[in-house]
Amino acid sequence: MARLVHVVDDDPAMRDSVGFLLDTAGFTVALYEDAASLLDRIAKCAQGCILTDIRMPGIDGLELLRRLRAAGHRLPVVMMTGHGDVPLAVEAMKLGACDFIEKPFEEEALLQALRSALERGGPVVAVDPSLQEFVRRVGTLSERERQVLDHLVAGGTSKEIGRVLDISPRTVEIYRAKLMAKTQAETLQELVRWAVLAGFA
Repeated sequence: MARLVHVVDDDPAMRDSVGFLLDTAGFTVALYEDAASLLDRIAKCAQGCILTDIRMPGIDGLELLRRLRAAGHRLPVVMMTGHGDVPLAVEAMKLGACDFIEKPFEEEALLQALRSALERGGPVVAVDPSLQEFVRRVGTLSERERQVLDHLVAGGTSKEIGRVLDISPRTVEIYRAKLMAKTQAETLQELVRWAVLAGFA
């Protein structure tokens, strides 16, 4: 099992701190200052997984993912996204990223995302029991909760969702809390991830 992680981030401080964390946790790390460097240096038979920032000058994380897939690379890709980048994260998942993690992240959350990516070697398949359980839970949502879910996954804020559904942002928050409880998603990130994998986005 290759525990090699290719880290792509244009921020030197972020790149170094992630590299140090992964090295300390027992991963082998290759650091790249931009997507072009990774594309130039990564071999067809490369092992491990890729951890990349989504917002970078030049080739961003989404374009990197497109180019990797077009070149036939099948390495699992985990995206690092900024707060509020839900639409970008959804697009990344649709392009084949196996996970995304929102900055600032807990160290353990990052390590867990990378371990999962390395174990799975790619996106979660539809036969995953936890994914099937998520689909079952979504089936228990009320019509209004499902509408709020759809808008959350599309990246809508409480204010925007309230405007579309003609309810107050506070009411949106209440529906959001209910649907999070029913789906047992601990964070919005987890909710979006499962929704995309389940084909709801």
